[in-house]
Amino acid sequence: MLSHHNRTALSGRCYGTAVTPPHMTHPHPPTPDELAALRLRYHRERERRVRPDGARQYLDADAEFGFYAADPYAGEPAGRAPLRDTVDVAVIGAGFGGILAGARLRQQGVERIRIIDKGGDFGGTWYWNRYPGIHCDVESHVYLPMLDETGYVPEWKYAPGEEIRRHAVRVAEKFGLYADTLFSTAVTELTWEESEHAWTVTTDRGDAFRARYVITATGTLTEPKLPGIPGIRDFRGHTFHTSRWDYGYTGGSPEGGMTGLADKRVGVVGTGATGVQVIPMLAEDAAHVYVFQRTPSTVDVRANRRTTAGDVGADRAGWARERRENFLRIVSGEEAGEDLVADGWTSSAGLLEKLLPSFRRQGDREVFEAAYEVADAAKMNEVRARVERTVTDPGTAERLKPWYRYACKRPAFSDLYYPAFNRSNVTLVDTADTHGIERVTEHGVVAGGTLHELDCLIFATGFSVGVSGVQSGKLPVYGREGHQLLDTWARHGIRTLHGFTSNGFPNLIRMGTLHNASSVNFTHVLDEQAVHAAALVAAAESEGALLEPSREAEDAWTAVMAEGAPDHEWFHAECTPGYYNREGAGRPNGPTSYPHGAVAFHELLRRWRRESMAEALLRAGEPGVQRNGGR
Repeated sequence: MLSHHNRTALSGRCYGTAVTPPHMTHPHPPTPDELAALRLRYHRERERRVRPDGARQYLDADAEFGFYAADPYAGEPAGRAPLRDTVDVAVIGAGFGGILAGARLRQQGVERIRIIDKGGDFGGTWYWNRYPGIHCDVESHVYLPMLDETGYVPEWKYAPGEEIRRHAVRVAEKFGLYADTLFSTAVTELTWEESEHAWTVTTDRGDAFRARYVITATGTLTEPKLPGIPGIRDFRGHTFHTSRWDYGYTGGSPEGGMTGLADKRVGVVGTGATGVQVIPMLAEDAAHVYVFQRTPSTVDVRANRRTTAGDVGADRAGWARERRENFLRIVSGEEAGEDLVADGWTSSAGLLEKLLPSFRRQGDREVFEAAYEVADAAKMNEVRARVERTVTDPGTAERLKPWYRYACKRPAFSDLYYPAFNRSNVTLVDTADTHGIERVTEHGVVAGGTLHELDCLIFATGFSVGVSGVQSGKLPVYGREGHQLLDTWARHGIRTLHGFTSNGFPNLIRMGTLHNASSVNFTHVLDEQAVHAAALVAAAESEGALLEPSREAEDAWTAVMAEGAPDHEWFHAECTPGYYNREGAGRPNGPTSYPHGAVAFHELLRRWRRESMAEALLRAGEPGVQRNGGR
């Protein structure tokens, strides 16, 4: 039996990946008849899972469910007097986005930086997620930012969550970000004060301070979501969400050893990236584990291992930047030469993205879709074959097979997940035919008409994507003449320059994927955004200007966002329900990310900073620009 430490190292998420073992071979491309049968099977499996309530099937962890979102790590916040002072830059969010924004601002010479976050320390997602088995699913040497700047070399190819959290703290300490950070504090409103050329930042701790610039880096993975299962309030056993793991009840640590579960019947709701890591750990320690599954994940090989500086070339300057640029180019389908990372992402997980450059050059959608379908089917057949080889019970194996296209859900990686279902104390409860769990009672969970009695019910149901920050509506932003940002966008459409700034909302910089870039290695994107945000602030200071693009600049960027990529609506409409397609409703209307990929976007920003930053600056004395809100 593996020790707790070793089995944690092999488990698989980063919000880890796999080297394909030599004995694994890729299947032959499917025939036309096989493709036709797959389409039919995918459609049938999708229909088993689509619900009329769509995304409304989930509940926010607030109001009566607020205890699911309470901070189990920080304790009661220390009392302090409300702040009424002025800072140069307020950064909302203390995850890697906010940390990197603060670090890059420091490099530009900005001193008065105030970071605000609901959590009790730096880390963001990695502050909240401390569940057993948690690891990154992107190689740590490309995922962890500022390795060159801090001189740190990760210990594992796929880092455990605690190593990642400690690195977040390391960067914050190096750049002196702790001194003026407000933890356990939520920003409640941003208001532009025209006479002061500054924002008033108000919080739930009574603060109302001024900031000349505001950078929002609130991310999307902070607020736990719950399934709206009838009777969820009635359960009398112990219950919690994986993002607020209750070690006081389970015992143990992220490496396992949960002695408190030795005599407990534990139910787990959710088999996404978190469930894939948690379930094998629970299987080792709990008396019995019931896994309630609606849609199985694709779970590829993990093959984690310890690494040395020599393994990754960390003996030369700039090694980490070179490695992450190489990774980004490969998963984006760009030419890169040698594959420095060589894992599941670079071999197949960038399947859709890898074909996009060819589409952009040739513009033949029919050829693009056909090529994608063949490549995708071959990959998914490989994943299903792995399930069949690993899981001994044929019925369980069949229920664990994913029947959808690879990019419909974020892939998972683990060498322990499928073997866990060979244990006598693990029961897979498939809920697809009833579109999910039927109800919760005071004693357990009812699925397929059967009551599964439980002592503990754990929700591995992820986060409510997009419910934090300015895009959620929970943080109202009032710009010039009191116009609210989301109201303005509702009337005129989303309008930005490069996703960072908007007309009518001076000195406000947003970090995130909206009108910006996206990648499986999101910390790379965040660091590029932080560099850009700090450069915007430096340019405005140098020119004595406000950061505010013209409507003409927004129009031009909107046109760029609409060009050069195939319509992905066809793809998401055929996917099994999940948060990628709003639970089967399809993608939001209009393009949300830069259509030519992250590599091209980063190159565009660098060129723009060298040549044309003036279009984001409104200098004192220049003619006024008609504001969006005044249309």
